[in-house]
Amino acid sequence: MSNSPSNPTHAGQAIVDSLALHGVDRVFTVPGESYLAVLDGLHGANIENVIARQEGGASYMAEAYGKFTGRPGVAMVTRGPGASNAYVGIHTAWQDGTPMVLFVGLIPVADRMRESFQEFDPYAWFGTQTKRVFVLDEPNRASDVVAEAFFAASSGRPGPVVVGLPEDVITKEFTAALTAPIPVAEGAVDAAQLEAITQALDGAQRPLLMVGGQRWSAQAAAQVTAFAEKNNIPVVQDWHAADRIPFGSPVNMGSLGYGRSAAAATMLADADVLVSIGCVLGDVSSDGYTLRQDPDAVNYVISPDTTLRGRSGNLSAHVLASPVAFAAALEGIELGAGERWEDWRAAGREAQVKVSTIPGDEQLPATAPGTARMSVVMRELISRLPDDVVNSVGAGNHTAWAQWYMPTNVFPSALSTRNGSMGYSIPAAVVAAKQAPARLSVAVCGDGEFLMNGQEFATAAQFGAPILAVVMDNRQFATIRDHQEHHFPGRVSGTQLQNPDFAAFARAFGGHGEYVDDDAQAAEAVQRALAAVAEGRPALIHVVTDQAIALP
Repeated sequence: MSNSPSNPTHAGQAIVDSLALHGVDRVFTVPGESYLAVLDGLHGANIENVIARQEGGASYMAEAYGKFTGRPGVAMVTRGPGASNAYVGIHTAWQDGTPMVLFVGLIPVADRMRESFQEFDPYAWFGTQTKRVFVLDEPNRASDVVAEAFFAASSGRPGPVVVGLPEDVITKEFTAALTAPIPVAEGAVDAAQLEAITQALDGAQRPLLMVGGQRWSAQAAAQVTAFAEKNNIPVVQDWHAADRIPFGSPVNMGSLGYGRSAAAATMLADADVLVSIGCVLGDVSSDGYTLRQDPDAVNYVISPDTTLRGRSGNLSAHVLASPVAFAAALEGIELGAGERWEDWRAAGREAQVKVSTIPGDEQLPATAPGTARMSVVMRELISRLPDDVVNSVGAGNHTAWAQWYMPTNVFPSALSTRNGSMGYSIPAAVVAAKQAPARLSVAVCGDGEFLMNGQEFATAAQFGAPILAVVMDNRQFATIRDHQEHHFPGRVSGTQLQNPDFAAFARAFGGHGEYVDDDAQAAEAVQRALAAVAEGRPALIHVVTDQAIALP
């Protein structure tokens, strides 16, 4: 493929042209003098440059983009401090298996190994938490390196890739041809593998599907749902992967991991055949390697990851295929044993419906004066949500309100972190609002979690991302407080917070803010906030809650 008519050009321009060739529509950046040539390439390009307020926010946005689109999200930061701030997104993408490419400006080549300003070793810093690390030392390889980076990020089990850009190299002339995208294989399911799995399911008394991981599409999610519903097979979803099976599906048994119901864990333990699609039974989903660790358990895993990183328990067979390839292979299959499993499925579904329904006021715990109940606010919000809402959460006890109650009817509709990283909710919500402007983007935040990247509310305002943030203010790091009370009861230390007026914070950035400290205020606050979002403004609802109510 030839260059654009403007050749000869510099390597920074070639990188931008290569991003466009790979279908990149926006990048997430914090500017730095170390990669000015790439910023110059973005000038006038048909790629939106979303400028974040901190590199952690930019890398989270790139990671969320990878989850939401299935294509590598792109972040760009400067060397040293910028790269270190961006590391949080790299770790998230590594543990979540998300395609992402981080471009990092570097010192000039001649200045290496001299302790020059902001110098660091990208191989040493990122080598253990990425699929590959590249450093561009030859300007004519700029496009080739982009293609290799995107392929590495997308193939097999996806993950993050880092590309280092020495500031002098990217200013040099680029005279090579642009490198076309490298196709990524979906893998395949042969007839013998498919027959073995379907026969195992057909002969089971308590079959179970488990879904999660990356490499899904909306079509694949619909195909797996159709197969499970047609054959009456219950499905559990991996932790923070709640959008593969629709919220209201009769085969949806809920999520595993932190905040999971007892019924979901029991079904995982009791299933006589488990087929995991796109994910493995890891630390969190197995309750710390305690569930389904029987060496004789029948476990089939469908995954494009040759290493099955993170797997625990017995492995009966591994099908080397993506969820997209396996879902296509399931099309039209009828096992004919659905009636046999009705009691098994119905009991699990009944338990899940109970868990995912917000109790009435009389069943909710009493709350202290000057506080509101998060469940009441969520009930008012959920009653007004469109079917295709996207919800984003970070990490902490507050995520339970989203995990249990927020509807996830289409794929993708849930953005979150599986590595327990805080500060993710607002950057991820910005991405959803930008990528799907016709859909409502809601972030459910904790007070501690929100302030780790709450400044990206400014990015939402600047770049036309009308998100709705619901901030649960219990004036503490509640998850750690829970652990503290368990191990050192009555000795509260290092977990208490003094918070600002988050509603005023939102208004300061040009958004809409609501302050709720009584249940009676919830309905009108939600209505006004949603109206502001409909007008194109980001909005925030500050919910003051009782410290004693840590979970729904």
